[in-house]
Amino acid sequence: MLHQLSWKVGGQQGEGIESTGEIFSMAMNRLGYHLYGYRHFSSRIKGGHTNNKITVRPTEVRSIADDLDILVAFDQETIEVNYKELTEKSIILADSKFNPVEPEDSKAPLFSVPFTEIATELGTSLMKNMVAIGATSALLKLEISVFQDVVDEIFGRKGKEVVEKNVEAIKRGYDVMSDLIGDRVGEWALEPADGKRRMFMIGNDAVALGALAAGVRFMAAYPITPASEIMEYLIKKLPKFGGAVIQTEDEIAAATMAIGANYGGVRAFTASAGPGLSLMMESIGLSGMTEQPLVIIDTQRGGPSTGLPTKQEQSDLMAMLYGTHGEIPKVVIAPSTLEEAFFDTIQAFNIAEELQIPVIVITDLQLALGKQTAEPFDYSKIEIRRGKIVQEELPANENKDYFRRYENTKDGVSPRVFPGTPNGIHHVTGVEHDETGKPNEAQGNRNTQMDKRFRKLEFLNFETPVHTNAPYEFADVLLVGFNSTRGAIEEVQEALIAEGLKVNHAHVRLLFPFPSEELAPLVNSAKKVIVVENNKTSQLANIMKMNVGGHDKTLSITKYDGTPLLPRELKNRVKELLD
Repeated sequence: MLHQLSWKVGGQQGEGIESTGEIFSMAMNRLGYHLYGYRHFSSRIKGGHTNNKITVRPTEVRSIADDLDILVAFDQETIEVNYKELTEKSIILADSKFNPVEPEDSKAPLFSVPFTEIATELGTSLMKNMVAIGATSALLKLEISVFQDVVDEIFGRKGKEVVEKNVEAIKRGYDVMSDLIGDRVGEWALEPADGKRRMFMIGNDAVALGALAAGVRFMAAYPITPASEIMEYLIKKLPKFGGAVIQTEDEIAAATMAIGANYGGVRAFTASAGPGLSLMMESIGLSGMTEQPLVIIDTQRGGPSTGLPTKQEQSDLMAMLYGTHGEIPKVVIAPSTLEEAFFDTIQAFNIAEELQIPVIVITDLQLALGKQTAEPFDYSKIEIRRGKIVQEELPANENKDYFRRYENTKDGVSPRVFPGTPNGIHHVTGVEHDETGKPNEAQGNRNTQMDKRFRKLEFLNFETPVHTNAPYEFADVLLVGFNSTRGAIEEVQEALIAEGLKVNHAHVRLLFPFPSEELAPLVNSAKKVIVVENNKTSQLANIMKMNVGGHDKTLSITKYDGTPLLPRELKNRVKELLD
C-alpha cells in the first residue's frame, strides 16, 4: 500500500477540471487523509490548459509531491504537459474521446477510458468527471459509498435524479476501469487514514476567517487574482454579522475607504495583489501620516505589470517594505501555513489599532490558492486588542483648543477618538501637523512628530517573528525562506539530515521591522546560508544582508518561472551549492 499518492486531473479550463479535483479531495479528506492541492490555471475565463495536482497521505502533507502516480487526462495537451512527472509505477487514464496518444518516452502505461461516452449514455457529457472519479476509485480500491455524501452535498439541490445519475456515473467508471486493468485493481491503494475530520481550505479562506474572528465589519476591495476569494468569502459571511463588503472602482478607492472606515471606529481592511498594491502606495503613506489603522492583504503573484496573474511568485517584498514615498512606521507579516494565515490576520488588526499604523499581511499564490488540510484552529487563543481608544467622556477644554490626537507620548501612540466623541474634535491631514492635527512645517515639530511615529515600533507585540527548526548549535547550512516555501524546505531539511548533514531552518514571519536579533545567531553559527525564494533578484537574501550581514556566506536559490519549488528540485539545488 502507498504511504503517499499524487493524483492529477487536467484538461481545458471551464470543462469541470476544478470540480473533479474538488470532489476527489473532499472524499479523501472525509476519510481522514491529509491533502495538499495546487491548481495550475490560465489567465482567462474559459479555455487554456488547467490541472489540479493533489497529494494525499495518512500523515501531514507539507508540499506538492515531486512525482505523479495517477494522471487523469481530458485532452492530449494534459498528457504532453504533465507526463514527465510520471514514473514506472504510474498510470495515465485518458478520455477515449480525443484518441489519446502516449508519448514515446513516457514511463507510465496509458489506458484509454470512455469517460465522455459513458457520461453521454447516462444523459449528459458533463458527468465525464464523475466517471473519471469512479475510474480512480478502482485504482485505489475505494468503496463507491465514499463519494455518496460528497455527491449529495454538491448535487442535492438539483434533485434526487441528478444525484442518482452522478452516483451511477461513478459506478460505471469503477466497473470499466476494473475490466481494463484486471488484477491491478487496488494497486494504488493508500495506507488507511485515521478517519478524523479536519478542515480543508485555501489560504485565502483562512485569512478571511481570521478577519471575521478579528471583528472586521467592513471590507473594501477590487477583484484581482489571487486575492478575490477573500472578498467572495466575506460577501457571503459579513452580512450575517452586521458587516458589509463594497466592490470599489479601483484599489485606490478600496484603500482610502478602509482608512475612512477605521477612522469611524470600524475594523476594516482591503485585499489585493501586486498591481493593486502599487496603486495603494500613496494611501499607505496617508495611513501612516494620519495614524489611522489600516490592514492590507497582499497575495503575491507573477509580475511586473499584469505579468503572470495566475502563477506563483514572491516578488512584492521590496515594494511592501519600501514602496511608499517618505518614511512611515509599518509592519509586514508573512504567514507560511493555514494556521498562521488565520492567527496572523487577527494579529494584524490588533497591531494596526494598537500602534495606529498600516499593517500588511503578505502571502503568495501557492499559499493563497493552494488547498490544504488543517487541524481545527484553537479559537481560545484569539485575543482582541484595540489600543488607546478613548472610552470615557472627555473634559471640555477651557481654551477651546482641539483634542491632542497626535500627542507626543512615551510609546509614540496617541489617544484615539471616534468621530462624534464630545470634546474630541481634531484636524486630520496628510500634511505634517502638530499634536492637534493642524498643519505645521516647523523643523522642531517635524522632528518631534517623525520620532513619535517611529517610536511605536519599539513597542510592537508580535510573537515568533522567525519560525525556527534549528537542532544544531553549529550547522553546515542554514536554509531560510518565507511564505509557502516552508513545506518544501522542511522536507529538504529532513532529507539532508538523514544523509548526515547538519541543517538548520529559519522561516521569516516578520519582514518589517526585520527580526535581525533572532536571525543573527543562526546566520553566524552556520557555515553557509542558503535563502530560498520565488523571485529573480534574491529580495529576501538582500534584505538579510542589509540587516544581518553574512555577505560572504549567503547564497541564493531563486525560481521565477511561475511554478512552486518542489522538494527534490530544491534538494538537488541545495546540494549543488554545498559541493
